[in-house]
Amino acid sequence: MSSASVSQTGPGFARINRSRKVKNHAASVLVTLAFGLALVPLVWLLWTVIGKGWHVVVHASWWTGNQRNLTYQDAGGGVYHAIIGTLLQVAVCTVISVPLAVLVGIYLVEYGRGPLARVTTFMVDIMTGIPSIVAALFVYAVFIATFHLTKAGWLVSLSLVLLMVPVIVRTTEEMLKLVPNELREASYALGVVKWKTILKVVLPTAFTGLVTGVVLGIARVAGETAPLLILGPYTANTNYNVFSGNQAALPTMINEMFLNLNHATGTGAYHLDANGDRVAGAAANFAPERMWGTALTLILLVLALNLIARLIGRRTKIAD
Repeated sequence: MSSASVSQTGPGFARINRSRKVKNHAASVLVTLAFGLALVPLVWLLWTVIGKGWHVVVHASWWTGNQRNLTYQDAGGGVYHAIIGTLLQVAVCTVISVPLAVLVGIYLVEYGRGPLARVTTFMVDIMTGIPSIVAALFVYAVFIATFHLTKAGWLVSLSLVLLMVPVIVRTTEEMLKLVPNELREASYALGVVKWKTILKVVLPTAFTGLVTGVVLGIARVAGETAPLLILGPYTANTNYNVFSGNQAALPTMINEMFLNLNHATGTGAYHLDANGDRVAGAAANFAPERMWGTALTLILLVLALNLIARLIGRRTKIAD
């Protein structure tokens, strides 16, 4: 009788089966515990930021006002100027990064052969791991220390380009690799040249995946702080010109409010009026609540971008 016909109902098999179940259960418990431990700081962070910042962001004036002529002792004001600054700087970064990164991804997948492709892949890998402060210092050294330009929002955008490009390049590569070669071969068989096949067949097939990568890249750079602190001086006014003057952003507003934390007694002396609203006292400090409100606004912005990417990703359909 062959070993394949040995019954699997004997005591030996029962012991092996029991051992496998124990190991499987132990592994499941360890994975669940690891997930729970990883979730603790995230939940703690969100609970803290929401708890300390929600009462600020629920007011309409928070989204429509700025901090002009307001001190830490003055109530009111908003985050509109910082949101505008963040969106404009990220928009300039996106306009520069997306065409460059998509073209690099197309080259690596469709044309990349030999030493140049290997060097390009290696450089993209290096850029993926570059800390944001290094990108900011590079732009500072080139444009401010060398060419003596003044700090402005567009320099922030240039430093963000160095962080955004590798993310989109990698996403473009993965999306283009998912496009079946049969589609390319069918196009070639009809006499369509390669560049037109890429433009008319490959890119439309992977379009939603590419858009998802772009949105994720935007979310990646929207919350960066080092480039803004080094290259983007804060202002309490609303500045729509990214190429001139100081321009606020959400991370720099958080930093500005943090610097004002100890300008008054404690962390903020308030009293509540009959309606339960906070009213400034003699030693009031509204910087803490603005700081937490700005942090919550930034989290909501990044969350919205990630949700958009998820929704687009669900519609991604690569033909088999």
